Amino acid sequence: MATIESLDAAPAPTVRGGGRAQRALTRTILLRIVGVLVILLVISFLTFSLVYLTPGDIVKNLLGNRPSSPDAIAAIRAQYHLDDPFLVRYFDWLWGAIRGDFGYSIRMQQPVTTVIGARIGSTLALVVLSFLVAVITSIPLGIISAAREGRPTDRLASVVSLIGLSAPSFALAILLLYVFSMLIPLFPAYGGGSGGLDTLWHLTLPAVALAAGIGAILMRMTRAAVLRELQSDAITFARARGLSEREVRTIALRAAAIPIVTSAGLILTFIVGGTIIVETVFALPGIGSLLEEAVLFKDFPVVQALTLLVAAAIAVITILVDLSYLLLDPRVRAKELNR
Repeated sequence: MATIESLDAAPAPTVRGGGRAQRALTRTILLRIVGVLVILLVISFLTFSLVYLTPGDIVKNLLGNRPSSPDAIAAIRAQYHLDDPFLVRYFDWLWGAIRGDFGYSIRMQQPVTTVIGARIGSTLALVVLSFLVAVITSIPLGIISAAREGRPTDRLASVVSLIGLSAPSFALAILLLYVFSMLIPLFPAYGGGSGGLDTLWHLTLPAVALAAGIGAILMRMTRAAVLRELQSDAITFARARGLSEREVRTIALRAAAIPIVTSAGLILTFIVGGTIIVETVFALPGIGSLLEEAVLFKDFPVVQALTLLVAAAIAVITILVDLSYLLLDPRVRAKELNR
């Protein structure tokens, strides 16, 4: 059971010099990176395997119903190495991916990096805006709800979060589009804007649609974490010692920081994956809609590159969340640095 001393004055890690602390931190980061690289390797193999086994013929997708000569078919098969053994194709693709070469898009006949580079800016802006909307609204609401447990404010927050959890993102996106773009034309109905404030204006409704459901999850997790700390023995001892309510809540928030940060990291990964639906509804030129188009057209190089990119983004977010524990909890920091 946590004591008031562990929360009110967490012990500093016992480290014999800055060099040892630096080595411990470096070891922790390297272990996380190695684990991520192994996961990405497995994901790349599984993705390549699934794409390889997917029914369909690249040659037919490129040529369509037009009459074609055997020489043209042979040239296409040679260009995309379709006659090579599976493992040869995989390792050729993997070696190119390591060097930043993901091949050529079958549909657009451009380098995959060029195709993704033209779309990734819109998706990054949408992800960042959605995350900010979710965090800025959900964490304070969860804290207030926990501090006023059982009161009308808490019940209202619970109702709002329940609505957010119950509404699928695509349904909410269509509803927002209908209300605020057609009935009340305050926001544009589609497109990513021309840059600057115009892009921000175009991304407002998509960001709200994407942040609603995951923001409700973050709000519930924040409320549960803060409420658990407010009801802990440590907080009871703090009140018994005569600490003010403000000091008590500060101790509770500090103790609840790790689950809140973990929840925020998780919803950020959900946002990255949820862009596909929202970008499709609002016709945004991002990598989510690009992935949908690539799957429909069987543009295998783009599908493979985007899958690996999304997996890498989620892995990096996970590493950052893990490393944040070292900053937020002195006990975790002491355990890592004294190994």
